[in-house]
Amino acid sequence: MERHEADGSRMQPIRDLKTLLTHMQPELNPGRYAFVSLPPGVTLDAADIVASVHEPEGLAVILAEQTALDLDLPVAFTAAWITLTVHSDLAAVGLTAAFAQALAQAGISCNVVAGVHHDHLFVPVEQAERAMEALHTLQRSTA
Repeated sequence: MERHEADGSRMQPIRDLKTLLTHMQPELNPGRYAFVSLPPGVTLDAADIVASVHEPEGLAVILAEQTALDLDLPVAFTAAWITLTVHSDLAAVGLTAAFAQALAQAGISCNVVAGVHHDHLFVPVEQAERAMEALHTLQRSTA
């Protein structure tokens, strides 16, 4: 299903770095999210998975922290989830480097997942507000 603007037109992915940075509009999603490597034999409802990747050690998933705790899964990292709401082109060059540098300068680690339409940043929960400030500063400095 194609995504559309409020007026019904199809959203085109953006490739230009300056346009991406000036329109990235970071949004802090509510909740806390857990990075987990699923133990052998454990399966999850697909609706509970925010993102996943197959690794040699097993299936790594990101899911709501409470779900991980309820299932007694070993949590490797707990994060806040920030979505850059700009529709970024998967072939765009420099966006990840730009926001990673801004966050690094603020002393904030970041784990990134690229979706088809948006980039998703997972930062330490206790640094979420500082991460949002750093991203907004980057956005303003580019405009």
